[in-house]
Amino acid sequence: MKRVTGIGGVFFKAKDASALHAWYKRHLGIDVQPWGGTAFSWNTEDGESTTGTTIWSVSSQADDTFSPSKASFMINYRVNDLYALVSVLKAEGCHVLDKIDDSEYGKFAWVIDPEGNKVELWEPPAGQ
Repeated sequence: MKRVTGIGGVFFKAKDASALHAWYKRHLGIDVQPWGGTAFSWNTEDGESTTGTTIWSVSSQADDTFSPSKASFMINYRVNDLYALVSVLKAEGCHVLDKIDDSEYGKFAWVIDPEGNKVELWEPPAGQ
């Protein structure tokens, strides 16, 4: 079974999220949206648009999205079969959080790595 197929997003916290949004927008040209991030569309090597995006997002340090992790970041990894991977990880003794979200954005689950970092696993909706 193939496990991780790519990176779906990079999420991190900032002391002053608004100031950091402005810095990235001004100096690196990242089109930070009101929700705190952007979705980078994928392209082929020839520059042709293809399906898929990678999310980049900065949130306030007060945000508890990464809990129970104390880390200031979280990586979202794309997977092909979330339920199968969660079963395998549990069988391998990994600390998998009990919650699985299934929405129009896809299926999401979380595992805690040996350093205590929360890792997000994402099965995109069909066609993405």
